[in-house]
Amino acid sequence: NQSERPIVLCGHGVTSRGAGDDLRIFAEKARIPMAFTLHGLSALPVDHPLSLGMVGMHGTVEANRALLHADLIISLGMRFDDRVTGKLETFAPMAKVIHVEIDPSEIDKNVATTVALNADVGEVLRLLARDPQITTQPRRAWFESLEGFRRETAAEVEEEIAAGIGREGRLLMKYIVRRLSEITAGKDIIVSDVGQHQMILARFYNFQTPNSWFTSGGAGTMGCALPMAVGVKLVRPAERVWAVMGDGGFQMNLQELGAVMEYKIDIKIVLLNNGYLGMVRQWQEFFYEERYAESYMTSLPDFVKLAEAY
Repeated sequence: NQSERPIVLCGHGVTSRGAGDDLRIFAEKARIPMAFTLHGLSALPVDHPLSLGMVGMHGTVEANRALLHADLIISLGMRFDDRVTGKLETFAPMAKVIHVEIDPSEIDKNVATTVALNADVGEVLRLLARDPQITTQPRRAWFESLEGFRRETAAEVEEEIAAGIGREGRLLMKYIVRRLSEITAGKDIIVSDVGQHQMILARFYNFQTPNSWFTSGGAGTMGCALPMAVGVKLVRPAERVWAVMGDGGFQMNLQELGAVMEYKIDIKIVLLNNGYLGMVRQWQEFFYEERYAESYMTSLPDFVKLAEAY
């Protein structure tokens, strides 16, 4: 109630416990903006008015600037991994931290907490959503600042998506993901492989359905999307499932097309073949002075013929 610049960090615990509705009730009642970890996405609709999108290295400007200026972080079912924090010594320098986490080893491991709650985040949110002591605060100055952060890149990004074409006259990944989001109305299940496309999906897909986002985070398992999509479809057969992959990850487990055909599993495949191990190339560009090594793929197969062969 006393905080002037609070932010909620929604992690995978909220999604796995199905606690999105309670998070929404709590955040709306207290009027606190929310940001999501990679695995926290799809806990509730990502276009909610209080949503700042994904946080961290590949997150939005507004989510990361909010962390930089926050005086309170309420972290729910997340572990403060290095993709969220960056350099720990510069992470959220002015913020007190309330950390709700079921695994005690994650508390105070990376970020020092002011209040630690070693508890089931679903139970905590159920209580918070109904706590009469939580009062609504206007926080007008905070929300004006957040809107300013949001405007910094919004127009430029929208212009890029509207154009749809990037370097060398090729379709932009963010344009394809935006179109996928529009076609599905954000309601289908998205199973992502690991790489650049994974981060583009996390940024630009408009998740609307609870627990509709499956990917490999900490382990970063390239090649996971196709077999994962098969498993998801078998468990949730009434929903449409999209496996979204890069050309690198797809080739690590493409033999699973055999299982798709054998069991007649109705999954949709989006293959973003830019000819690079995109995430590796991006890091080589940003952090290794463009010393590119083994990230350009010179021997790409004809993917249409591969699908026809299966």
